[in-house]
Amino acid sequence: MSDNENLLPSGLPRIESLEMRGVVKRFPGVLANDHVDFDVKTGEIHALLGENGAGKSTLMKILYGLYSPEEGEILLNGEMIDIESPNDSIDHGIGMIHQHFMLVDNLSVAQNVAIGLKTSRGPVVDIASVSERILELSKKYGLKVDPNAIISDLAVGERQRVEIIKALYRGAALLILDEPTAVLTPQEVEDVFVIFRQMAADGHALIFISHK
Repeated sequence: MSDNENLLPSGLPRIESLEMRGVVKRFPGVLANDHVDFDVKTGEIHALLGENGAGKSTLMKILYGLYSPEEGEILLNGEMIDIESPNDSIDHGIGMIHQHFMLVDNLSVAQNVAIGLKTSRGPVVDIASVSERILELSKKYGLKVDPNAIISDLAVGERQRVEIIKALYRGAALLILDEPTAVLTPQEVEDVFVIFRQMAADGHALIFISHK
């Protein structure tokens, strides 16, 4: 495969495959994940289905570095990796959109995306450059996100698109979506599935957690 074929249209590195093997996670009095195997490949929208409490989100929070498993291993493109924090996950091209959005209401879209970005100038971020990249990603995936909009002025579906932009901006080739349709209107659900299909067609891997 050529170097260009290893890249997504956005310029991000592809994730050809992601495997979780024999994952065990216990909480006091609860065995949440019992030697779970899971895999997803580039271009897939992989539904992770099960009733509430089945351990779906727990498994994905392990993949995103929010929980540490007692047993098991994670392989990225066939190589074992260690994920001990969300920063590790992001460094490996894995992003997560939580059911409850993690946005600051009184800041703009661009400011929310810029929070926590690493720069050569320390904490100072060029918001104009961030806004330009947001517009590029928005156009590429049909996200219709205005970088100057204030989060508190946005509808739920628009906020979700901001979260997707945040993940893409940070290099997510694999995107975990925790109950992404639970808070959306029927029209917003249709719109977001168009976006997901476009992302999968472009080579992203998506994991869709749902109890429905």
